[in-house]
Amino acid sequence: MMNFVVKTIANAGALAVAVWLLEKITLTGDSTGKKIGTLIVVALLFGLVNFLVKPVVKLLSLPLLILTLGLFTLVVNALMLLLTSWLADQLDLSFHVEGFWTAVLGGLIISVVSWALNVVLPDKD
Repeated sequence: MMNFVVKTIANAGALAVAVWLLEKITLTGDSTGKKIGTLIVVALLFGLVNFLVKPVVKLLSLPLLILTLGLFTLVVNALMLLLTSWLADQLDLSFHVEGFWTAVLGGLIISVVSWALNVVLPDKD
């Protein structure tokens, strides 16, 4: 259970960094508390998308992953971020990613920051 909480906090932190760095990834809200709550829900949604959808997409795109020596993973990460944005819109959450190239850069930022936070944060079960 602790590992799940740590990964969710790392995802929320990584998403917050992407929102802060890229102006086309937006998170709106009336107050800071509401923004944090939305960010945590979006992080849970992002984790669910990465857990359920990403393995299927990676399996189906395996030839492209091999052909591009893994660089196609950037496209897969961007698609997962766009899917999360679409799901957040369907759930009336105030999180939006505008455009594919913004999603590629956002996915790269989220991957790097999430990796760094997972290294720093404890991962006890």
